[in-house]
Amino acid sequence: MNTSATTSNFALTPPIRVGLVGTGYAAKVRAEALSADPRAQLVAVAGHSLEKAAMFSQPFQAQAVASWQALVERSDLDLVMICTINRDHGTIAHTALQAGKHVVVEYPLAIEVAQAEALVHLAKMQKKLLHVEHIELLGSVHQTLKQTLPEIGAVFYARYATLTPQHPAPAKWTYQPELFGFPLVGALSRVHRLTDLFGSVKTVSCQARYWQAATAASSHYSTCLCTAQLRFHSGMLAEITYGKGEALWQPSRIFELQGEKGALIFDGDQGTLIQGKEPQLLEISARRGLFAQDTQRVLNHLIDGKPLYLTAEESLYTLKVADAARRSAETGQTIELEPAVVAL
Repeated sequence: MNTSATTSNFALTPPIRVGLVGTGYAAKVRAEALSADPRAQLVAVAGHSLEKAAMFSQPFQAQAVASWQALVERSDLDLVMICTINRDHGTIAHTALQAGKHVVVEYPLAIEVAQAEALVHLAKMQKKLLHVEHIELLGSVHQTLKQTLPEIGAVFYARYATLTPQHPAPAKWTYQPELFGFPLVGALSRVHRLTDLFGSVKTVSCQARYWQAATAASSHYSTCLCTAQLRFHSGMLAEITYGKGEALWQPSRIFELQGEKGALIFDGDQGTLIQGKEPQLLEISARRGLFAQDTQRVLNHLIDGKPLYLTAEESLYTLKVADAARRSAETGQTIELEPAVVAL
């Protein structure tokens, strides 16, 4: 959508006291980023169990809390960071906002559109920050793509495919639909790259297939494969393919853009600009430190009023597009969307 995020007037006095929900990878890099910044203090951590929270929090000299409910009720926190299973994002964010806390949540904001809409409204009513992490926008691939995009002229076709074979498929929450959400909801960044670049979507058509895990009683699937076709209001066509699991054999991470004056191909971390006979390689830097960048920007926003790189409304709109893909996959119908209206 390419809109600029607004500045804030929170003007919090550091150190900002942070409570962290989660003990996985995202929580770890968040905790490391907070510990490295003197403007923040990691006060408390809640995990799946008190034991996990205690082990996680010890290196950061934070207090382990028995539950996320107990964490958000604490009076000594300014900000709650939510780094846990997708299903719980919306409920925890709602409770934290109601308790007067600023909130940072990993995408998706919620796995249900209605709940996400209510959260955006609640944050405004409470006059609190609600920031949804979308570090894919901060990465070198996306930044290089945006800088180079004008060289290929008007884009009429895009293809974004990420396939991840895993043998065997892990028995993790990311393979449980009720915890992860519909594939393009749980993997919302695949859709968000496109809406950030090309704006609002007119129609969505989608197909999805799942392979059940070997254990009949398991609620996990062993593989998912999802392909969506998006027609933007500009007329551009895009295809998104996302898959992971045992039935896949060849990994792929390709982002292709075809324009009237050339093409851009990103295969993994290698970018190529194609115009004429001689392809031009694009320099792509390593994808390290993106959670730290996101954390730093949140602190800059809360303390100094500097703008963030996206609004909660933009993430909400992308969630609506991903949910339209879900509805299309379930009904076999093409779903029509209203033009994006982003309140800044």
